[in-house]
Order: sequence, then C-alpha cells, then structure tokens
Amino acid sequence: MAQFPNTPSFTGFNTPSRIEADIADLQHTGEIPKELNGAFYRVQPDPQFPPRLADDISFNGDGMISRFHFHDGQCDFRQRWARTDKWKLENAAGKALFGAYRNPLTDDPSVQGQIRGTANTNAFLFGGKLWALKEDSPALVMDPASMETAGYEKFGGKMTGQTFTAHPKVDPNTGNMIAIGYAASGLCSDDVTYYEISPEGELIREKWFKVPYYCMMHDFGITEDYLILHIVPSIGSWERLEQGKPHFGFDTSQPVYLGVIPRRDDLKQEDIRWFKRDNCFASHVLNAWQEGTKIHFLTPEAKNNMFPFFPDVNDAPFNPMEAASYLTDWTVDLASNGEEFDSVTRLTDTVAEFPRIDDRFAGRKTRYGWMLEMDMRRPNEMKGGSAGGMLMNCLFLKDLETGAEQHWWAGPTSTLQEPCFIPRSKTAPEGDGWIVQVCNRLAEHRSDVLLFDALEIEKGPIATIQVPIRLRFGLHGNFAPAEEIGLAA
Repeated sequence: MAQFPNTPSFTGFNTPSRIEADIADLQHTGEIPKELNGAFYRVQPDPQFPPRLADDISFNGDGMISRFHFHDGQCDFRQRWARTDKWKLENAAGKALFGAYRNPLTDDPSVQGQIRGTANTNAFLFGGKLWALKEDSPALVMDPASMETAGYEKFGGKMTGQTFTAHPKVDPNTGNMIAIGYAASGLCSDDVTYYEISPEGELIREKWFKVPYYCMMHDFGITEDYLILHIVPSIGSWERLEQGKPHFGFDTSQPVYLGVIPRRDDLKQEDIRWFKRDNCFASHVLNAWQEGTKIHFLTPEAKNNMFPFFPDVNDAPFNPMEAASYLTDWTVDLASNGEEFDSVTRLTDTVAEFPRIDDRFAGRKTRYGWMLEMDMRRPNEMKGGSAGGMLMNCLFLKDLETGAEQHWWAGPTSTLQEPCFIPRSKTAPEGDGWIVQVCNRLAEHRSDVLLFDALEIEKGPIATIQVPIRLRFGLHGNFAPAEEIGLAA
C-alpha cells in the first residue's frame, strides 16, 4: 500500500498526482487566439512511489510532463511520465529503489551504478524532439507527438561526459543547441563539458574544462562568441553524502566567479577568463550579451541562499529576507587585465525569480524580461505556495530599455509557475506574442493555464484554461510550433 510521508513535500497541493491523461478541448473562458498553433510543454517532479527514506525533497520526484496543444481556438491536454531508467527499474519492482537526492550511497544495492536521473527539471524542444532534462544525468529524449520515451541521448557514443544541463540554449545565429554538463567525470567532480548540437541532432562539439570549485551549475548564458558560466557556492562533496547531509549546502565564505568561455573547437583551459566577486546567491539567468569588450550577464541575485532545503554549511538558520532576489546586471570587461567585475547593477526593486525572455533573441541584447514576482504586500490567505515555499504570486514584466514595469497579481489563494513566451510568428518583433503559464489554485486544489498578451500582462489573462486535474508545482517548460513537433493538422 502506497503511503507517502505526512510532510510538506507530499501533502496539500504537493500531494503526489501520478496521473497520465488525455483530455481533448479543455474548458476555458476568454479567447484562445485562432492563430496560436503549437504546444506548451512543462514538467513537474511527481514521485511514482513513496520515498525509500523517511522523507524527501520535492526536487527528487520523477518527471511528469504536461503538454497543452493549442489549435483552432482550443487546447488539448496530454500528460505522460518521462520513463527514465530509474522509473523503469522502480516500476518493475513496485517500490522506490533510489534514495536521497543525488546521494547514491542511499540506494538499494540492486541499482548501484544505474543512471539516477529523474528528467524532472525542464521540457525542452529541439530538432523535432522533446528533451526531458535533469542536470545530474544525460538528456532523456521523448517523441513530442506521442510523448513516448525513446531513452537517454548519447549522440551515437560521441558524448563522453556523464551529465547534460537542464537549461540548454539555442543560438539564433547558427541554430545550434548549446549545453553544459557539470560533474561531468563523476559526482562532485570539478569537470565541466561544453556541448554544441546541430539542428539535425548531431553532437558537433564537446570540450572539457575545470571550474574553480564543484557546485550546482544550474543555468548559464551564451553570447555570440562565449559561454558565460557563474560559479556560486551551493557546494557539495562526498563527505557531505557520507554524513547523510543534503547533497548541496550554501557556503557564505566562498567567492563567486563568472567564467567567460570561448565557444571554439580549439578551446583550452587557459583561454577561459574567470572574474571574481564577493559572495552572493544566483541561480537562473535572464540573458547575456556582448557589448564591445564587455559582457553583460543578467541574473536574479540574492544576498544569501534561496534554497532552505540546501541549508547553510555552517548551520546558520535560513534567512528569508536575505533570500530575496532582484534582477541584476553583472558586467565584466574582457579588455581588463584583472579578475574584478566591471560593475554590478541592480535593475529593479521588484523581488522576482524564474526569468524568461523571447528565446529567439538568446545571447543578444534584449529589451523584455518576464519573471515570477514575490510580492509580500499583497493579501495572502495560503501560506507557502511553491515547491521551495516562496510566494510567487505575481507575473512581472520588465522593460530593460525604458525601465517600465508591469505586474499582475494572481489573487490571495493562487500562485504561479514559470512563464513562457510564445512568439506571434517566427518573424515577429521581440516581445510580440503571448505568455503562457500554469496557475496554482491552492484553495480549490486545481490548476489553470493562463494566456496573456505578452506586453500587456497588467490587463490580465486573455484566456483561462481549466485543467480538471491538479498539476503539482512544476519547474520549467517551453513552446514549439505545431509543424516542428509533428502536431500539424
């Protein structure tokens, strides 16, 4: 009998769902634009079985991918497990075999040496495939139309690194997918791989390099010539795992680095520039670009750790005020001879995370950014409200050119999941399109999908699509036109 723990990760809105479903023509209010023809995919951690240990963190659940297919003014729903090696082994056994998050020492002996990935962090569309991603393993590839799992992608044996990022980028100039893999030679190692994959799905570049120290490298930026990687001390070690501590812990004594890595076939370790600054927390990246000899890297920055489930290495209590993150421009100058940052500039007083752009302009100077805002001044009748406990209750639009801001509040009993931009057409100007995102209706234990005019979010949704099953707190997602993923009529 499946009995999940009576803890925050498994109760309330976070109660495991474990539902695969197909539902045609979801009920909606407002109007879904007739010209919107494609699918939005997103993923939620959703444990197939109760955890092997007494409790678990949300980020260790199995990947469950939801697809919202927009066509002819309606929206169809499909949801499927990402059938990882872990999922298959546990499904056959009828119970959990893998233990704590990124700690193989806690696994059942029968699965020692197996790939532990859960494919629960991002659903990414590239080259006509659906990539279900978790950064501690290779990429899991699925069919975007049937949503059946094909398996882990090793590019015909060309990929020698053990891991693949959850946040790949697509270079608008070449059409190549850019990726990294950290802990590439094994858990807790300081080796990183840099990959480029052609639009046809061929691995055309794999280069290895070392970083100043092992840590979570969850996201990165690209420019036309460089990969930009920030090193922030959410650190891990085998010693922590042997002691049964969480894989990652935040170390306030460590400096932060920004690596500028040339995207070249002849890349050598000495070609990398490492710039250094004082301690802070930063995870996701809005965008990066070159401006002369300067590199701009835009990231939500907090004074201290934002992840209470990866606690301070010296056992300092979690500080929610210092966990507030603000979009910040880290600028370094390649013409300088030193390792100091050129400038660090806060771009807003709005507390926000999960930044997104119009991805057609990745690596170029962009004007618009959408984020999830945490506005504690708004009425809140439901405590918590996201996988990390952060109250993400507003959608936020920042105009980086004029400084203007727009905000839309979801209400006192609702929170929001990551926004995703949908261009009106392939050639539409930057920002011309829609925002799609999941809304958690916490009081009713159900979910809606919201569509906004991307540059007029303060007017509220143009369509609200009612999902008759509850979608757990999800992480990342992306959109693709119907003809690119086998869904064209």
